[in-house]
Amino acid sequence: MPINEDFCHGDKKPIGSMKHADSGNEHFIWPSQAGEGQNEWDASKDENVLAAYEAHGEKMEKLGIDGTMVANDWDVCVADGACIEACPVQVFQWYRTDKDISGIDAVNDKTEWPGAGSTEKEERLDYSDKASVIREHDCIYCMACVSVCPPQAVLVDQANMEWHEKAAGTFVKMESGSENPHAHD
Repeated sequence: MPINEDFCHGDKKPIGSMKHADSGNEHFIWPSQAGEGQNEWDASKDENVLAAYEAHGEKMEKLGIDGTMVANDWDVCVADGACIEACPVQVFQWYRTDKDISGIDAVNDKTEWPGAGSTEKEERLDYSDKASVIREHDCIYCMACVSVCPPQAVLVDQANMEWHEKAAGTFVKMESGSENPHAHD
């Protein structure tokens, strides 16, 4: 099922973040929607994904939603790679080809990410890998990733910039009629 449009709104707080070492840009990981009645936990039903977790000796856990303006629901993502292949500006990369750690360790990892992971669809480590939006700030909002994702795990919404800025502590509310100076960062 598609990501709920309000996944990051209101009083919701990120459960993790990833900071790209070269650009300094940070993207957030938001709480899982799995089990909320609206989203089925698609990845937990996929044979390839289950076999990959088993091969790593890892427990499959609810991971959450990677990104804010460009969001990939890691609980629904089945590592198809269509988003990676479709993106003209390489917003996505395989996180396990950057750091070969479990998904839950990636969510909790507070170190900077080199951003050296593969941006090639066929170079995923295996089906436990997830497409991370490590270069979320480079998105041109073409929506190609949304249109090709088989399990509908990707949501792109530029209006979520406000919620990203609130999570980052950089949001500045302007007086009515004024534009937020960060809205175009």
